[in-house]
Amino acid sequence: MSSEPFEQPAATAGLRGNEAFVGIDAQVLDFWRFAMSDLRMNNTRGYLAEFLVARALGLQDVHRVEWEAYDLLFEGISVEVKSSALLQAWPQQRHSRLSFGGLRTGPRGSRTLNADVYVFCTQTSVRHSEYDPLDLTEWTFHVVSRTALDAAAGDSIGLAGVERVSQGATPWAGLADAVREAHRGSPER
Repeated sequence: MSSEPFEQPAATAGLRGNEAFVGIDAQVLDFWRFAMSDLRMNNTRGYLAEFLVARALGLQDVHRVEWEAYDLLFEGISVEVKSSALLQAWPQQRHSRLSFGGLRTGPRGSRTLNADVYVFCTQTSVRHSEYDPLDLTEWTFHVVSRTALDAAAGDSIGLAGVERVSQGATPWAGLADAVREAHRGSPER
C-alpha cells in the first residue's frame, strides 16, 4: 500500500447523454433509459422531485451530488428536497402512507437537520391508470423552515405533520418565494 494521502474525487462535468461506452455499443443515454425510465420508483421519484424544485428555483445548470448535506443551494439558502407518493411501482392493496424520512443525518447521537429550508414534494395521483409524474398538477409542494421542522419532527414526518408546520401547499411557480420566506424563519447557522 502507498503511504501517499488517499486521493479525493474531483468534481465531474455533467454528462450530456451522447458519451459512448468503451467496449460496448452503448451511450450514457442508453444507461439512463435502463436505470431511470420508471419515474415511479422511489429513488428516481426523489431525483425528479429535486429536479422539479431546482427548476422552480431557477437553478438551470446544477447536478445532484450524492450524499451532500443538502440537495440544492439557492441564493445562499441550503434546501433539502423530500418526496413521497400514494402510488408505488409495485402492486399495492392500498395507497401508501405519505411520510418523509431521513430528515436528520450525521453520526448516531448527534443527528441534525442540515438544511435551512425543506421542500416536501408529494405525487398525489390515486390511480395507476392516471399516474403521470411529469404532470405538475399531480404534485403538491410544502415548504418548511428548519426551525419549524426541528420543533415538530424527529427523523421522519408524515404529511399531516408537514401540513401543520408549513404555510400550506405552495404552487410550483411559487417555490422560490416560499423558500425565501421560510428562510427568514430559520436562524443563521
